[in-house]
Formats: sequence, C-alpha cells, structure tokens
Amino acid sequence: METTRHFTATVYLVNDGAAALHHHPKLGIRIPPGGHVDRDELPHETAIREVYEETGYEVELLGDAPAVDAPDGRALPTPRYQLCYDIDVGPEGVYHQHIDQVYFARVPHREIAPAGDDEPGPEAWDWYAPTDLDAEAESDSLGRDTIRIAKEAVAAAERADRTRRRK
Repeated sequence: METTRHFTATVYLVNDGAAALHHHPKLGIRIPPGGHVDRDELPHETAIREVYEETGYEVELLGDAPAVDAPDGRALPTPRYQLCYDIDVGPEGVYHQHIDQVYFARVPHREIAPAGDDEPGPEAWDWYAPTDLDAEAESDSLGRDTIRIAKEAVAAAERADRTRRRK
C-alpha cells in the first residue's frame, strides 16, 4: 500500500497574549489557520496566504531565515516544527498523511475578516490565553499538540516584543 503525503503549513497567530483558533467543521476541533502547499508555493508562502484567506491578516512570520553561505541557493524561513499527521488510516495502514510546517506570527488586532471564499466567518474564531488553553486541556475541542504549541507561540511573540522594544 502506498501512502500519499501532502505538504501543509499552519500558523499560530498571537495578539496581546492570546492565540487565535477556529472551529474546523470537518475535524470537529479548534485549530489555527493553515492549509495545503500549492504546486507553485514554498511552505512559508502558503502560511502567509492561508492566514490572509482565513483571517484577512497580512502577516510576517516570527523568526528569520538562517544565514547560510549558499551561492546557488537561499535560506527559507525555518518553521518552528515539522509534524507528520496521519489523516486517513485503514485496516492496511496509513493511506494519507500531512507533513505540516508550523510557523508563528503576531497580528495587530483581534478583528478577523476572512478574505477567501468559503472560509468560516469571524464567529468561528476565538482567542485563547495560556490559562484558557489550560482550561481546555480536558475537553475534546483542542488537541494536546494545539494547546502546547499555542502556548509556545504566545511566549515566542512576547519574547519578540521584548526584543523589539530593546532595539
């Protein structure tokens, strides 16, 4: 049996100490914005496009591309995580996986206005501070990985803000 793998990109958006998550109708859980990497895109470009389509935000990803002396190449923004998710599993094994590139970004406000077609509206989104995430730990609405990474994204945005203020 062959396993089909799709590359995806996800972005944890942070504003004022909280991460934005939306209810995903098909999965039945809350997740950050993201989606499949198109044939003509690099993963970080997908991350930026998906955030815009799903929320209306134009973002810069947190973190820089590493400095690499590669005369015939260029460094790309490094995702915080690369995760492999089993999407379709059957009696013979895993049929479909997502190889997810996970990024963090800050946003200037909490007004979500999706720019893409067929995107969930602003009512599908909520902002979760770390204490809110902890309170959801026993529910089925958020995965353990989503809680952990969202809390890490909030901390990373706060560190980036402190560094920016010192400069």
